[in-house]
Amino acid sequence: MTESERKPLAGESVAIVGAGFGGLSAACHLADRGADVEILERHDRVGGVANRIEVNGFSFDTGPSWYLMPETFERFFRAFDRSPDDYYELTRLDPQYRLFWRDGDRADVTADLDAVRDLFESYEDGAAAALDRYLEDAAEAYEVGMERFVYKDRSRLRDLVDLDVARSARGLTLLGTMDDHVAEFFEEPKLQQIVQYSLVFLGGSPHNTPALYSLMTHVDLELGVYYPKGGIYNVVEGIADLSRDLGVRFSTGEAVEWIDRAGEGFHLETESRTLSPDIVVCNANPAHVEQDLLPPAGRRYGEDYWDSRTYAPSAYMLYLGVSGSVDPLKHHTLVLPEDWDPHFASIFDDPQWPDDPAYYVNVPSLTDDAVAPEGYEAVIVLVPVAPGLTDDGAAREQFRDRVLADLAEYTGVDLRDRIVVEREASVSTFAEQFGAPKGTALGLAHTLRQTGPLRPVRRGGFEGIYYTGSFTGPGIGVPMTLVSGEQTADAVVADVRADEADGPLKRLVATIGR
Repeated sequence: MTESERKPLAGESVAIVGAGFGGLSAACHLADRGADVEILERHDRVGGVANRIEVNGFSFDTGPSWYLMPETFERFFRAFDRSPDDYYELTRLDPQYRLFWRDGDRADVTADLDAVRDLFESYEDGAAAALDRYLEDAAEAYEVGMERFVYKDRSRLRDLVDLDVARSARGLTLLGTMDDHVAEFFEEPKLQQIVQYSLVFLGGSPHNTPALYSLMTHVDLELGVYYPKGGIYNVVEGIADLSRDLGVRFSTGEAVEWIDRAGEGFHLETESRTLSPDIVVCNANPAHVEQDLLPPAGRRYGEDYWDSRTYAPSAYMLYLGVSGSVDPLKHHTLVLPEDWDPHFASIFDDPQWPDDPAYYVNVPSLTDDAVAPEGYEAVIVLVPVAPGLTDDGAAREQFRDRVLADLAEYTGVDLRDRIVVEREASVSTFAEQFGAPKGTALGLAHTLRQTGPLRPVRRGGFEGIYYTGSFTGPGIGVPMTLVSGEQTADAVVADVRADEADGPLKRLVATIGR
C-alpha cells in the first residue's frame, strides 16, 4: 500500500465541532488517514452529553450509563490496533438489571439465559420456547442490521438498491411496529415490557419503532450488559487519549459561533479566533448548526423540516449522593407501571409530565467503590419525558417530589432524608447546554420515517461540511455514534479522492471558461 493510499487525507485540515462520541470517533479515523485534525468543544471538557459530575467524592455519569454491544467498541479500537482494555476495565453485570412493577412484583434479568427462560415460563406457559423463537429472530435482525445497514453506510436512498439489501429481505420484513411484533410471541404484558424496555435507548416507543429493533433483545440478553470501571466517562477519556495518540488537537471551552465557505475551504469563527480549515465535521446537532451557525446557502433543510421531526425523549434526571444502603436496588433498576402506554402517550402523543412514570435508577457505586465515599451510594434517576416541555422550577420540584415518593413506595427505598449531594438536569438543560432541539436528550427518534436513509444526510449544504452523531446515520446510542464517526470519515475520504480524480477535468473546464 502506498503512502497516499494509507494516508489519503495527508495535507487536509479538518475542524470538528463538538467532542461527543461521534466527534471523537471521527477525529480518530480522520487523523489515522492523515488529516490534521482539531476538535473545538464549547464546554470545558470533552464528552458532550456523555460527561461527568464530580462533587464531594461522588462521581456521576451525566448521560449514557449502559455499556451495550461490546463488539462494536472492540471493532472501533481494533481499527487502530488497540483494544478497550488498553483504556478501561469492563465488568459484566449479573443481574443485568432488576425490575419493579407497581403491583408489588419484581424480577431479575440475569446473565444466565437459562434462568431468563425460567423467568419467562413462570409468567406464561410456553413463554420459554417463545423467547427462544424471539431471540432467533432478534439475532437474525441483529446480523442483518449490523452487517448490512449499520457497519455499511446506507445514508442515501440509492444505497438501498443493491444486492446486499435484496439478500436481507427477511430482516426487512420486520418493518411493522415493535408492539405488534412482540404480541405475536408473548401475551403477558410484563414479558412484553422486558423485551421492549430497551427502546428507550433508541428514543422511541413500542408504537412508533420498527420491529427491526427487536435486535436490541439480542443485544441485551445474549451479548450482555457491562460496566466500565469509573463509568462511561472513562470510555470517553479513553477515546480522547487514543485521538491524542493519533495527533488530534483539542480546544475546549471554545464555542464555534459562525461557519461559512471561504474559497476552497471554510471561514470558522470562535469566541476568540478565526480558523480556515479545508473541511468541517459537525458533531454538534445539524438542527443547531444549520439554524444558528450557517448562512442560508449552507443549509440543506429549512426550519419547517426541523419543526416536523419526531424527537427522541428528553429526560428528567437526578444525580444524588445518599447515605446508607439502597437495597434492594441493583446497579441498573427499572420501575414500571403495569401499563406503560400512558407514559409513552405523554411523550409522543399529548406532551405533558407523566402521571404514572416508567423510570430508570442507576447505582454504579454498587459495582464500583470509587464513585462514592464509603458508607454512601451514587444514585442517578432518569425519567423519559416529552421534548419541549416547560420545565420551570415549580414543575421540576413537583416532579422531583413525585418520583422520589414513587421510588419509596414501590421499591421500599426512601432517599428523601438521606440526600447529601443533589444535582438535576431536565429539558431546558439539554436545550441550553447542547442546542438540542426541543431539549431532546438523545436526538431523532428511530421511527420508521427516521430510520436509515430517512435520517438527515451526512453531507451538509456546503461542499466539504459533514455531520456525525445521533442525528444522522446509523442513529442513537454510543455504539451507533462510534460507527457514525467512522462513516463520516469514509465520506470525507471518498469525496477528497473524487475531487483529486476530477481535478484535471475541473482545471480544463476553468481554462476553457476563461
